[in-house]
Amino acid sequence: MCGRYVMSKAASDLLGHFDAKEVEGSPPGPSWNVAPTQNVPIVAERLDEGTIDRRLLIAKWGLVPSWAKDVKIGSKLINARSETILEKPSFRSAAVKRRAIVPAEGYFEWQKTEDGKKIPS
Repeated sequence: MCGRYVMSKAASDLLGHFDAKEVEGSPPGPSWNVAPTQNVPIVAERLDEGTIDRRLLIAKWGLVPSWAKDVKIGSKLINARSETILEKPSFRSAAVKRRAIVPAEGYFEWQKTEDGKKIPS
């Protein structure tokens, strides 16, 4: 199932909330329905001369594993479940080495109804 998430905060609000120093990339506008492959704000940290440097980055939602031959796979790799993330080859390395916060105000997954229609829940 494909999930979507809600991000209605402006980049300037996120900078203040996460005490981030800069925005790298063009921040997308607020959205109540962010889809895979769309640009989203993420918060990343790195250690710089003994202090933590927190930055707000703009990235595409999805994961392109290092072994992937086509970047289009990133639109399919969006739902990593915490209970199985280290078991899945697609997510294992990124979960250990490349972590970030994806600020969101909500998240939903499409559920199929008995008549085959999809509804957010």
